[in-house]
Amino acid sequence: MSIVSYHDVEILRKEHVVLKHVDFSLEPGEFVYLIGKVGSGKSSLLKSMYAEVPIENGTARVFDYDLRAIRRRDIPMLRRQIGIVFQDFQLLTDRSVYENLKFVLDATGWKSRDEIDGRIEEVLKEVGMLNKSYKMPHELSGGEQQRIVIARALLNKPKLLLADEPTGNLDPATSQQIVVHLRAIADAGTAVIMATHNMALVEEMPGRIFRCEDKCFSAINTGDFAETTETTDSDMA
Repeated sequence: MSIVSYHDVEILRKEHVVLKHVDFSLEPGEFVYLIGKVGSGKSSLLKSMYAEVPIENGTARVFDYDLRAIRRRDIPMLRRQIGIVFQDFQLLTDRSVYENLKFVLDATGWKSRDEIDGRIEEVLKEVGMLNKSYKMPHELSGGEQQRIVIARALLNKPKLLLADEPTGNLDPATSQQIVVHLRAIADAGTAVIMATHNMALVEEMPGRIFRCEDKCFSAINTGDFAETTETTDSDMA
């Protein structure tokens, strides 16, 4: 059964159509790129998947939830199954790495100190940051902060991870490392959608690709990707 299933979906923001005719499905363990220029609707589409942006028309399901009919009280349960990685990190600057992660587990109902400590150790080890738990965010590089954000997104063992421009503030080498981490997460069974406008990165590490452009949503065949890269690079020059 698909984790995400959208059919002829239309998304509005402040009564303006952002995307229309969205047809998309995602299976467990898949890794997908969502490409498009800044402002093309990528973030709105991701936000619709955790019920922050409403679905205007069409049919949309994430897990067993009908996003057009979801009850307000069910939204927290939907979101608990989704990990979110932001471009701007959104770490609590006055707390250590450990305290940032513990805050999330406390907020989502974890009680046992041993289980909390164990889970934090697991996710930090998974992203190669086990020896950084005592650090404050400002003591970490951008790439290290983003790996902590990925660890935070994994705390509740999500079925779906949404990464919204996770490499936007990082250098090319660090960006590649972040994508390697995200793809490893998908290989372990968590479906991953990565929104990006970095065509060079997608070309280096190919995958299933969807594009947001001119309010429309479409799949891109691998053979068409070179043409897409040239067009996008020209548009952004």
